[in-house]
Amino acid sequence: MVMDNAEFIVQKRRGMIVWVYSLKQLKTLKRYGLVHFVSRKMKYVVLYVNEEVADETEEKLRALHFVRQVERSYRPDIEMNFADRIGTKAAYQVNDDDELDVVEANTEIRLAETV
Repeated sequence: MVMDNAEFIVQKRRGMIVWVYSLKQLKTLKRYGLVHFVSRKMKYVVLYVNEEVADETEEKLRALHFVRQVERSYRPDIEMNFADRIGTKAAYQVNDDDELDVVEANTEIRLAETV
């Protein structure tokens, strides 16, 4: 097996939850992106689309007669680097005017054998 030195480019994707009235038109939704999950009980479809066409795709999905609602995933917008915040009081701080006070409780761990 011979492989080129071609680079693999990661495509930025956006997840969308498409709530539908009926799942009969599931094949139609496959045209708009990659169908990741289908909930037959709650009647929604998790769809992944390319980030650059997410706005256009969302408008097209909302225009379909069998679509009840379209929700976008906010995961790409959230910073996922928690390395500098784990185990510090900065993880509990709120940037708004309503700041939370962190109180460390002195807890004692007792085993069931010694109780």
